[in-house]
Amino acid sequence: MTGAHHEKVALVTGAAGGIGLATAERLGREGAAVVLVDNQVEPLQRAAAAMVAQGQTVLAVPADIGKEDEALGCVDAAVDAFGRLDIVVNAAGIQPYGTVVDTDLADWERVFAVNLTAIFLISKRAIPMMLAQGGGVIVNIASVQSLASSARVAAYAASKAGVLGLTRSIAVDHARDGIRANAICPGSVDTPLLRFSAEANRGDRSVEDMIAGWGAMHPVGRVGRAEEIAGLASYLAGPDAAFINGAAITIDGGVMAKLGIVLPE
Repeated sequence: MTGAHHEKVALVTGAAGGIGLATAERLGREGAAVVLVDNQVEPLQRAAAAMVAQGQTVLAVPADIGKEDEALGCVDAAVDAFGRLDIVVNAAGIQPYGTVVDTDLADWERVFAVNLTAIFLISKRAIPMMLAQGGGVIVNIASVQSLASSARVAAYAASKAGVLGLTRSIAVDHARDGIRANAICPGSVDTPLLRFSAEANRGDRSVEDMIAGWGAMHPVGRVGRAEEIAGLASYLAGPDAAFINGAAITIDGGVMAKLGIVLPE
C-alpha cells in the first residue's frame, strides 16, 4: 500500500475509538504499519481486525499507558515488531469532572498519568529510536481546554495545558535531530469522550440534543468529526509539514475565535 506514510511505522494511543482510531485508520490507509494501543481490549481487537481486513499492516497492543511499564512496553512492542518507529500519535485521554476542591487526589493523579505522563514516557522511549534512525514525528492530541477552560474540568484542563508545554520542549530539544513535535487542540468532537460528557451533563435532555446544542454554539454550526482531526494529524506527521515544529494548532470550527464561548470536549 502506497501513500504519504508508505514504509513508515506509526504508534497511536487511544486507538480503540474516537480520534485515536480515526488517526490509526488514516495512517494505515496512507501506507503506514500501525501499532494500535489501548486498554479497552475487545474494541482494540475489533479495530485491528477491521484494518487488517482492509489490507493494512496492524499490531494491536493492549496497554494501560497510565502505568509506567505498560507505556514503555508499547514502544518496545512496536520496535520489536517492525524494527523502527517513525510516527507517534498520543491520542489517549480521560476527563473526569470536578473543581480543584472536589477532585480527589487519586483522580487528579490518574488524569495526569494518562493524559500527560504517558506522553512523557512514550516519548522518552521513542525518541532514542528516532535519533538512531535519523528522525521522526510526535503528534500530541491536546485540547482547546489547554487554552481556555470550561467549568469543572480542573484536572483535565491542567493536564492538557501540560501537553502543550511538553510538546514545545520536545520540539526545541530535538529539532536539530530531525525530530518534530506538534500538538493538536480540538474543540468539541463527536467521540466517546464527548458522549460521556453529554451523558454526565444532560439532565432531562437526550445525548443527541446535548451534542446538537453544543454544535450550534460553534461558528460552523456543528461539532467536529474524528476523521477531521485525523486528517490534521496525518498531515503533521508527513513531509509536507516539515517546517511545522512546536506548534499548537486549533481545529475547533472557529470556537476559539468567538468571544464568550466555553465548550465541553
